[in-house]
Amino acid sequence: MRRRTFLSLPAAGLAAARPSGDPRDAIRREIASFQGEVFLYARNLSTGASFGWREDERVRTASTIKLPIMAAVFAKVRRGEARWDELIELRAQDKVSGSGVLRELSPGLKLPLRDLVHLMIVVSDNTATNLVLDRITADAVNDFLDTLGLKQTRSLRKVRGDGADLKPPSGWSRAGLLEENRRFGLGVSTSREMVELLALLDQGKVVSPQDCSEMLAILERQQYKDGIGRRLSGYRVASKSGALDALRSDVGIVYAPKGPVAMAITVDGMKKVDYTEDNAGLLLIARLAPLLVDAVLEPPEA
Repeated sequence: MRRRTFLSLPAAGLAAARPSGDPRDAIRREIASFQGEVFLYARNLSTGASFGWREDERVRTASTIKLPIMAAVFAKVRRGEARWDELIELRAQDKVSGSGVLRELSPGLKLPLRDLVHLMIVVSDNTATNLVLDRITADAVNDFLDTLGLKQTRSLRKVRGDGADLKPPSGWSRAGLLEENRRFGLGVSTSREMVELLALLDQGKVVSPQDCSEMLAILERQQYKDGIGRRLSGYRVASKSGALDALRSDVGIVYAPKGPVAMAITVDGMKKVDYTEDNAGLLLIARLAPLLVDAVLEPPEA
């Protein structure tokens, strides 16, 4: 994945750019006309109003699993089981292809755990993700998710790289070794559970309020805003995206003037492999995000 820049509408012009009528109907029309599977859930974090579509079905996470991994690292540090300033060495065998910058750096470089977490989220660095998982393990991520009541969200293994240069699978968690989970790859979750994790972050209930604020600030700096944030540049957006050949996903909080909205959208089963900004799944997520904001912030039409 590459960082991209988009021409976006200012917040004041967003309403005029959206279709009139019930946004829920517009969402259903978008889903019905799309050539692929769509899973989504959105919640107004102030009122609890929500809208979902196949929101409890398990989906491949791609890189959105890096959000739960980050939360687990914060928990480890808070408990004194890891330190932000501890140095982790980058070895040649650690490098994997795909998004990120560490694969371009020299072996022997030592980076603080904090920097690896930032790279894992801000530029979705695959190598940094694997170094983090080597340090804390995927099982520790899942154990932490259990404490939050998120039983369907699982870190399954380390990142293999992109489709052009895949390494053998490694770093399996106990959940990842289950045959029923092999088809999900890196991680598995549901749209509802990803939104629940975001809601807990917004409430300051993931580790500590201070930790939650820091995690949300990191998510705001994520450089891939070509899904949820694509048409919402006038709003603050704290998000994490993911991509596979047939999949695009994005999870995040949109800080709209009428209140924060958490959403998780996964598009899978696309036939065409396209890693450009014109990927059909990305464009769909970009169209759905403003509609989801309206759907949970505005009362349904009588």
